This record gives sequence, C-alpha cells and structure tokens, in this order.
Amino acid sequence: MKMPVLFVGHGSPMNAIERNRFTETLAGLSQKLPRPKAVCVVSAHWVTRGAEVLAVAKPRTIHDFYGFPAPLYEVEYPAPGAPAEAERVANEFEIKSDETWGFDHGTWSVLRHLYPQADVPVFQISLDEGRSLPRHLELGSELAGLRDRGVLILGSGNIVHNLRRLEGDKDAQPYPWAIEFDSKVKNAIETRDTTSLAAPDSWGKPLAALAHPTLEHYVPLLYCMGSTTEHDTVSYPYEGFEYGSLSMRMALFGGSGK
Repeated sequence: MKMPVLFVGHGSPMNAIERNRFTETLAGLSQKLPRPKAVCVVSAHWVTRGAEVLAVAKPRTIHDFYGFPAPLYEVEYPAPGAPAEAERVANEFEIKSDETWGFDHGTWSVLRHLYPQADVPVFQISLDEGRSLPRHLELGSELAGLRDRGVLILGSGNIVHNLRRLEGDKDAQPYPWAIEFDSKVKNAIETRDTTSLAAPDSWGKPLAALAHPTLEHYVPLLYCMGSTTEHDTVSYPYEGFEYGSLSMRMALFGGSGK
C-alpha cells in the first residue's frame, strides 16, 4: 500500500507531555492512517552540512531544548531505528549515513502521540544547510519512492515560526502577518504551486522574514510536497496558532484526514 505523507506543525516541546486538541488530533490520526513499516522523519531540529540519514538500530532520545519543566526531560521514546532502510536511502541518494544522532524533539514530541507504543521503526533525514529551497523540494521528490515501500514520510516543523514575536499567552490572537503567510502556504499546497513554495520571498520579503527569521521549520514542508503528486488528496487534520506566531497546521497528503 502506498503510504500517505504527513506534515505536522509541532510547536512547543511541551506538546509532548500535554493533552490538548492538537495532541488529541495526533493520537486520533494513528487510528486513521495505514500502519507503516517505518517512518522517515524530516525534522526542523537536525541541520547538517550535507544531507545525512540516521542509520542506527536503537536511536537515543535527544532533549534539545532548555528552560522547560523537569518532566519533559524525563521523556524517552524508545522506538527502534530502521538501519536497513536508512542504509538503502543512503546508497540510493548518495546521502551520508550517521550513527551519532538520535530522535530530536521534532520527531519524538510528535511520534509519542502518533505511535505511543513506540513500536514502529523510525529513521531521520537531516536538513542540508547548503541546499537551496528548490533543491530541498527536489530531494523530497527523490524520496517519494519510500511511500511504495510502506514508509510514512513525516515532515515536522511549522508553517509559521517566529520565536522572537511569541506572545505570553498560548491562545493569543495570531498576528495578521502570521495568518497571511499561513493562508498563502495553504493556497499554494492546494494548487500545487511548488514554485512559490520554494520561493516564499515572492509573497514579499518582509512577510517571509516575519514568518521565518530562519527557514529550518519551513523546509520540512518542501520534502512533503516534493514526495506527493497531483493525485494525492490534501486535508488539514489540524489548523490553528499558538502564542500568536506559531502555525500549528497539519497537512495530510493521500490519506484520511478529519
């Protein structure tokens, strides 16, 4: 069975241990999606020089944040790795294999709700900091064949991510520019306007810079788009904002949404 593709706006690390509408949506998705043989995660929180793929049997849980309550640092996500699939990806696409990384919070904070039993093998592909946005999209297209091998491609980032403009209230009204950028991305997804998605400055450099002072949370979406076709239906299992400047939008391609 050809697997769907899922993009998740993961937001605050606290979502890993909180029960709210967002995390309940994630938990519900696991009942609606076909069970994958493995999950390939492209996370905003693994950026390298040159693309790398995590090829270890027992990845460690990385607590890559600071200043949060102690219970968050006690969370472990002991899912097995998928070293054979990772090595296959490394060989097929000339990506360096890595045995030092683990599951960063862009990965485990999502998967512990999606697959709480930690019984689905997982591997990650890093974001090559030297790639242009069109080349990230291109690598996503190359990875599309994973779907036919039973691999769920999961992009974990945020369509709007500006920590410098966070409001103190999680339920604060989103900034107008945050709503505008999120809407433009949604429209581009629905029309498969990959040219604009790979050049968000075309919507206005000030707008793009407000939505993403740095681009690592945006790039995972390009991998998701690249690995889909016009035949994939698109749905949004979750839409909304946190702290005024984080879009929590999920986008599901080729699967059952709400």
